[in-house]
Amino acid sequence: MISIIKANENDYQSIVNIGRVAVEEAHRESCSAKDMSEYIAKNYNEAAIKDELKDAKNIYHIIHFNEIAVGFSKIVLNAEHSNIRQKNVTKLDRIYLLKEYHNHKLGFRLLKYNIELSKNADEAGMWLYTWVENNRAIHFYLKMGFTIIGEHQFKVTDSCSNLNHHMYLAY
Repeated sequence: MISIIKANENDYQSIVNIGRVAVEEAHRESCSAKDMSEYIAKNYNEAAIKDELKDAKNIYHIIHFNEIAVGFSKIVLNAEHSNIRQKNVTKLDRIYLLKEYHNHKLGFRLLKYNIELSKNADEAGMWLYTWVENNRAIHFYLKMGFTIIGEHQFKVTDSCSNLNHHMYLAY
């Protein structure tokens, strides 16, 4: 059984728990263990996630598999991008799934769900950043119709950054 539920302020612990594991799994090769630990500690702690959930512009969803929270997404509507001429585009700010659930097509379901939310909000497309060496994610987004439209250095910590693609899907 699969369900996708809009997260509220009470769901912070699920996002923290999934984020700490899934972010590290997806990006452990992108920087040192010290930098990764610092990034996760700063961005996936209870206070940080509670603050994000309180901000109405952040739309979080949690995907459950057999009643277990196994992934989450965060989108921001009307998030302009300098390389996209269209207005009213959605930023897919985060989408993470625990590794042991990758083969259940849950990432596909969660992304499609967010694309439909974006379309229903009269958005013109969706964009995201992804680490250039995250081949699994890049292949997934290309298969979903996204194209690479730019790149930038993503700041992991004060001492570490890595190259990220900007990807876009026009509706």
